[in-house]
Parts: sequence; C-alpha cells; structure tokens
Amino acid sequence: MGVMPAEVAARIGPILPWLDLFGIAVFAATGALAAARHQQTFVTAAFFALVTGVGGGTVRDLLIGAPVFWVHNSTVAALCLAVAGIIWTTPAAWWRGPAFDWLDAAGLAAYAAFGAAKSLGYGVPPVPAMVMGVVTACAGGIIRDMLAGEPSILMRPELYVTAAALASLLQVGLTLAGLPVFLAGLVAAIAGFALRAAAIHWKLGLPTYRK
Repeated sequence: MGVMPAEVAARIGPILPWLDLFGIAVFAATGALAAARHQQTFVTAAFFALVTGVGGGTVRDLLIGAPVFWVHNSTVAALCLAVAGIIWTTPAAWWRGPAFDWLDAAGLAAYAAFGAAKSLGYGVPPVPAMVMGVVTACAGGIIRDMLAGEPSILMRPELYVTAAALASLLQVGLTLAGLPVFLAGLVAAIAGFALRAAAIHWKLGLPTYRK
C-alpha cells in the first residue's frame, strides 16, 4: 500500500494488500459506528473512521521505517471517508446488536496478518514482525476507544489481543515455512477471526490476576 519498494511488494504479493484494504474498511466502520453510538456529527464520524482505519498501520510504518502508507495513497483516506458515509446514511437498525463486534473481529484478523507480512517484507526479524502485526491490528481500536471514552480493549480479559497475536504468529510462521505469503495471510486471518468469533460467542477470556 502506498509507496512501497519493489522488492517488498514482490515479497508481499499482489493479493495480500487487498486483505489490508479490507481490514482498513472494517476498522473504519467500527470507528464511524462508535461515533454514531454517541450521537455525534458526520464530521466526528468521518474523523473516527479515518483515525481507526489508519491508526494501527501508521504506528507500524513509523516503527519499521516505512513510508506512512495512507499519506502516499489517496485511496485509503477516501475509503475511510466513504465507509463513514455509508454508516451515516444507513438505518441505525442495520448496525444494532453484535454488528460492531463482528466487524471489529474481521478487521482485527485481516490487519494483523497484513501487518506481520509487511514487516517481514521490510526485513524485520520474525518476533518483532509478529509484534508489529499485533500493533497494526490493535492500535487503531485503542485510539478509537480512547476518543470515545470507552474502556480500552487492553483492559478487558476477553480474547482480543490474543486473536491478533494468533494471526500474526501464523502469518510469520507459515511464511517462514515456505507457504506463499498470500496463502499464509488467508490462513492466518481466518484463524485469528475464528478465535475472536469464539471469544465473542462463548464469552471466552484469559484468567485475570489474583493475589
């Protein structure tokens, strides 16, 4: 996405960036939904959509020394704003119930896989690349929750960061094992989403600290 060296683009392949766009779109939707739930204006919803959609990828690119992807690609900001427009102009009933959580789960898994893959493409070692996948997936949601005045995802025992970590781990592990990057991305994203979906459905969480 954006300005990317040819060798990095070759390592990532032509398909995985579409997974990135999917993650950006669904995260932008969760940002717009957060603003809508607080009965904010369209300007606020658009801002939430943009910040949530690009937040994790921006932090990742700054840390791995890559050009910040959305600054060099007008499609990304336009996508976030378009998603905000869709959320704003559709009936609220469409987005009630678990829609927010399911959209967030899909974006989490897709974004984690792409973040890890892009980091590997930039020569980041495996373990930091996995961490960058988690950062890519979670930073936007953390910013969204802070702006909305809601409890951060990091302060909940539910399996959220763990699902992102699973997707990142599989992306790195399967890529190093020789699987094509795009296929590793699909497997990683599906596994991450499945874990997050299970956590939503069965209220799964990690044990909390007890004295």
